[in-house]
This record gives sequence, C-alpha cells and structure tokens, in this order.
Amino acid sequence: MNCSGCSPIHPIEDQGTLYMRPISPALLEALQKQGRHVEHSDELIWMHFMNLESAQHCIEDILKIEATLPEKLTVQITPLYGQADADSWISLSMQAARLKHADLVSIILEHQFSSHMQPIVDASEQIIGFEFLLRPAEQGRPFSAYELFEVARDTGLHSFLDRSARIAAIETSAVLLRHGVKRFVNFLPSSIYNPEYCLTHTFETIERLSLDPKDFVFEVVETEQIQHMSILKHIFEVYRSHGMSVALDDVGAGFSTIEVMNRLKPDFVKIDRSLIDHCDHDLNKQQQIIDIVEMSRRFGGRVLAEGIERIEEFEFCRSVGIDLAQGYYFGKPTAYPPQGPYGKTSA
Repeated sequence: MNCSGCSPIHPIEDQGTLYMRPISPALLEALQKQGRHVEHSDELIWMHFMNLESAQHCIEDILKIEATLPEKLTVQITPLYGQADADSWISLSMQAARLKHADLVSIILEHQFSSHMQPIVDASEQIIGFEFLLRPAEQGRPFSAYELFEVARDTGLHSFLDRSARIAAIETSAVLLRHGVKRFVNFLPSSIYNPEYCLTHTFETIERLSLDPKDFVFEVVETEQIQHMSILKHIFEVYRSHGMSVALDDVGAGFSTIEVMNRLKPDFVKIDRSLIDHCDHDLNKQQQIIDIVEMSRRFGGRVLAEGIERIEEFEFCRSVGIDLAQGYYFGKPTAYPPQGPYGKTSA
C-alpha cells in the first residue's frame, strides 16, 4: 500500500473542475434539480467552478446529497478543464475540509514552516542533542503545530505533513549541528502505512546529506490510541535496520502507557511532562517515575524527563537515575542552538 504523503498534491486554484465518483442516476438527478450544469461519462460526473466560494457552496450541497446515496462519494479537484488522475481521489468530507481550512492547507502544501530546536541535556547539564519541533516560517503566517496537524488529519494531508516535517528537521540539522549530536525527530505512526516505502524519503535525505544515521532518534508522537502494535513494532524495526534509534514520547500519560513501553522496548523513554511537573513533592508521581525508570532498565532504554521547569524537578529525576532531560529550564525551542550553530560557531 502506498502512503498518501507520496502522491502529488497541488493547491486548489480559483477556477477548476470538480470530479465525482461513483456515478449514479440519483446523484445526477439531485444535481440537476439544484440547477447545476454537470457533465458525465460512464464512470465520472464533473462540473466547473469559477471561484473558490462557489466550489465551497457546491461541496456543501453535495454533502447533503451524499447522505441520501447508498455509496460514499470520492472527489478530486483539478485546474479548469484538467483531467482526473488515478491517485488523487479523496473523500467528499476531506475535500470540504481542504476548502474550509484553505489558509492552513496552503501552509502545509507550500512548506511554510520551519524546524525549531529544544536542547536535551545529560545529568551534568551538557547539551547532547536537540528535539526538532514544527514552527511557523520566518515572517510566515502564524499557526499552532497542534492545529496544523489536526487540519492535516481532517484533510487527508497528515502523511504529507509528517513526511515534510521530518525532511525539514533532517535538513536543518545538517546545517546547524555537528557530527555526534543527537537529533530527535518526531513521526506519526498513523501516517506510515508501509515503512519500507513511506520512509524511503527519510533515509535518502540522511544519505544525501552525508549524515550519520546513529545521530538520529525517531520519536513516536501519538495523539490517538495505537491500535496496531505490530505495525508500530515493524516501523521501529525498519528505523533500527538503518542504524537509527527510536523513542516513545509522553510515557505515563494518554495512550503511551507503561504496558505499551514494555511491548515496544524503545531505545529512549520520554516521561510525560504531566508526571514531571512538581514531582519533587508529589509521592504518587515519584513512584510512577521510579516504576518507569526500573522497567526501562530491564530492556536497556534510556529515560528522558520532559518538561523540566524547576531545578528541584531535575534534581529529583537525577536522584532516581534519569540521565537525560529537556524543558524550559534548559531552553525553549529556537531557530538556532545556543550561541549560534551548535558545534560550528559555539564552543
């Protein structure tokens, strides 16, 4: 199965042609009753639009018609009088979302974002790496990363965005970081249908830039329940077979449970910030953190405490054997590492 992020995706133009399938007499009749000029073949129905507003109204009307049909429609929009192709069909609801969130969709399709870096330190507070985080491009339109990924999911663009963000992080790291500095790069497992195929661009970029695979840690960022553990384990295997490490994020909160950690056995275990917050005087949190540390040791996972904002939190984490940490106490995400490109103009 090919990943949707690998198919060509183009911004919607002001004028275009809307194609629909499957064709049905009920759909044709309903569109004609609305007074719309439609054309059709044995397999497709299509109509032209002269501006995006009319396209949006048209989609809204067709959504109402779809509710009365026995089959869900798939659609695609091409430039005016363009031909439909085999790879660009999406659901009607996804197309409606792309028109509704046109500004955010253009940010995704035009790569109007950048990679910021947040430092990761060891027990002696020395920077050993950075996590790469998606942020608006310099002088670009503002957005929240959470909102952008939610829109990407609703519009069927989350594979495209996830892959683009990974590539941007790798390319940024090549410019700013020296050999030996760890680069934690996020990925959404739900966007990777076939690891051998969908991760090809990631591996090719690392090779093209002559980077060391051992410097990369690919980090699961999952906001939804991991339903197919075997698929995620296979993704981990593919990353590791290329010489890279893997991390599980937000352990101890949401769906990143201790049970999931034990099944996946990641190289790095990142404890969720909700457990770290004021852990120095919360006995319940302390016990949960100790449990994660002890279980991680059994399979050789290195533990990283996220969300450190106070020295007291850091001191407790060190006292129970956590040797890596990240949080505002050490530095916020920035476009450049401290004192310029790390390892190039800094000491």
